Amino acid sequence: MQLKINGQSMDVSVDQDTPLLWVLRDHLKLTGTKFGCGKGLCGACTVLVNDKPLRSCSVPVSVLKGMNITTIEGLSGSTAIQQAFVKHDVPQCGFCQSGQIMAATALLATNANPSENDIKNTMTNLCRCGTYPRIKAAIQDVAKKELIL
Repeated sequence: MQLKINGQSMDVSVDQDTPLLWVLRDHLKLTGTKFGCGKGLCGACTVLVNDKPLRSCSVPVSVLKGMNITTIEGLSGSTAIQQAFVKHDVPQCGFCQSGQIMAATALLATNANPSENDIKNTMTNLCRCGTYPRIKAAIQDVAKKELIL
């Protein structure tokens, strides 16, 4: 099966019902996407599919043929949201960070100036360390263009 990941066509030999997460981590060695709950609830495994956030642990690769998949490794350079996460000391344990960054990237791509309510309703990824206020502040910084690439 051929998948388009981070702008490249990649051949993978897996069962059609294999979750995308395991194709990324085990077969392609793209380990930035994390395993959290395995049920699509926590968001640690969030990637972008056609620029929309998707929980990769619960989606079989068979439904992703022809779609553009972007992982944390596929974000070009140091993005503004990544810089904002550093500025606001978002990472504590860092486990949820790649999923949070992917979800925030998707939010800002569709809503350049999200309200607090937009952020609250869109950023549904879980953070074990409870850094939600810092995540919100980082997103707001990017929206206010306080960080320049």
